[in-house]
Amino acid sequence: MTNTVRELRLVLTVDDFEEALAFWRDSMGLKEQISVGDDDGHVAILGAGIATLEISDRKHAEFIDKIEVGRVVGGQFRVALRFDDVPAATDRLEAAGAKVLGTPRPTPFRSTNSRLEAPDGVQLTLFDAE
Repeated sequence: MTNTVRELRLVLTVDDFEEALAFWRDSMGLKEQISVGDDDGHVAILGAGIATLEISDRKHAEFIDKIEVGRVVGGQFRVALRFDDVPAATDRLEAAGAKVLGTPRPTPFRSTNSRLEAPDGVQLTLFDAE
């Protein structure tokens, strides 16, 4: 197929560029691929490994909220990131300013998940996979 999607890019618009860059690049560990800044503003593109698009109906999203947090807290989107060590990543991101909404816990999907809110307000699911 000649019209195949080649990349999924999630774009976050933030009020504090430097704070967001420090969180996502330095604390989260995403690799900076491109960074440009001038009088028209700033942008950084950070590599996050493999990108997938997960589509969920509201009922399933609320089910996941209850597993990860114990109550419904999600909005229309959240960013799910795979780590080898979810408890360590949760601690590192909390120290970098993220709010822990749900501590690391086992899920029915044989993964350990936690839920955080980044300083820019984006909800994060940290997960591992067998």
